[in-house]
Amino acid sequence: MELRPEQLASTPGGQPLAPVYLIAGPETLRVLEAADAVRAKARAEGISEREVFDADGRDFDWGRLQAGFNAPSLFSARRLIEVRLPNGKPGKEGAEVISDFCASPPPDVVLLITANEWSKSHQGKWADAVGRAGVTSVAWAIKPHELPEWIERRLRGKGLRADPHAVQRLAERVEGNLLAAAQEIDKLALLVESGQVLDVEKMDALVADAARYDVFRLVESTFSGQPAAVLRMVAGLRAEGEAVAALMPIVIRELLAGAALAQVQARGGNLAAEMKSRGIWESRQAPYKRALQRHPEAKRWERFVAEAGLVDRIAKGRADGDPWLALERLLVAVSEARAVRLLARA
Repeated sequence: MELRPEQLASTPGGQPLAPVYLIAGPETLRVLEAADAVRAKARAEGISEREVFDADGRDFDWGRLQAGFNAPSLFSARRLIEVRLPNGKPGKEGAEVISDFCASPPPDVVLLITANEWSKSHQGKWADAVGRAGVTSVAWAIKPHELPEWIERRLRGKGLRADPHAVQRLAERVEGNLLAAAQEIDKLALLVESGQVLDVEKMDALVADAARYDVFRLVESTFSGQPAAVLRMVAGLRAEGEAVAALMPIVIRELLAGAALAQVQARGGNLAAEMKSRGIWESRQAPYKRALQRHPEAKRWERFVAEAGLVDRIAKGRADGDPWLALERLLVAVSEARAVRLLARA
């Protein structure tokens, strides 16, 4: 059975625990809350014994986990066994151990598997076995257009009401950071009187600007083609007292990656393999693919890299100009194809 993470959190109290759960995905908050819901359900059913296995490397002993399934419980009639599988891939041995468990789940064990990486390539016979014997729940990243609906559902869950403009304002403030959004909604639940409907003015008065204007999100928005978000983030970084010189190593690194990918694409090479070799897993590939669609020419990326070098020199006082304005023009040009004219001879 497949459920959304939020469905796990709202499972009716009368429904018993499944023998096995797989909760995976790149959206950490959704994974954590869904796993917490399973743990809470286990406690409600009288399960007080919990074992945790960190399967975070090739050296993990899957035999130890299998032995744990068969070991007698010391403190309660049933146990919750958790397997933390960061990359979502148990390997051949791990897949066999999990599949064997699902084929005949011990009556005294509930298995909870959590993973941070997940994509179609992760799906296999072991994951199918989990789905047949228990519950699979994938916490995909919330897309920008989905964030207002996610916020509205969470507000309703806390007994709060807000008009669409207020919901949109909160979405803009948190810039896709679900943890920040959750924290702000928890704060609103304490501050807003029962029955009060939040409008934009009340939202502005009660919610801090919790947007994470960090360089990684800035680059992600740039590659994703979100010029308006790029402008807001650059302004936020500047207001927070960041230095352009401190941002440029990450910006240059990602532009160099884009240039390398454009070269592979131009010669008809294996783009997915190149991304993987650079540590760009499937859950993070979409922004790069969008950027390559906007700027397929390798020479364009070489120009972006050269321009980034100029921004870096300006930031370090080795060339004339306003470093913030130069950075802004570069990133907007990368995020919006029509804005390339901002860069001379791009």
